[in-house]
Amino acid sequence: MTKADIVNKIAEATGLTKVETEAVVNGFISIIRDTLIQGEGIEIRGFGTFKIRKKNPRVARNPRTGEKIYIPKKFVPYFKPSRDFKILVDNSRKIDS
Repeated sequence: MTKADIVNKIAEATGLTKVETEAVVNGFISIIRDTLIQGEGIEIRGFGTFKIRKKNPRVARNPRTGEKIYIPKKFVPYFKPSRDFKILVDNSRKIDS
C-alpha cells in the first residue's frame, strides 16, 4: 500500500476531500519525522512506538574484497508494534491461512 492508497481509504472513510486528507497524512508523517529528529519517541497506544536506536561504531568486512571497513556510529529510527497490535495481526493471519 502506498501513501496515495492510504489517503484514498481515509478520504472514503471520513468524507474529507483527498486534498484535505493528504494534508493530514503529510502532517502526521512530518510530526513523526520531526519528533524523532529531536531525539524523542512517539507512543501510539494500541499501535506501537517509534524511537531512535543508536548503532555503535564497528569494524566490518567488505565481502567482495575482504577489506576491513570502519563504520561510524549512527542513529536509526525503528518501530516497535504494541502487544495488542501484534496479537491482532497474528490472529488475522491465522484465519487467512
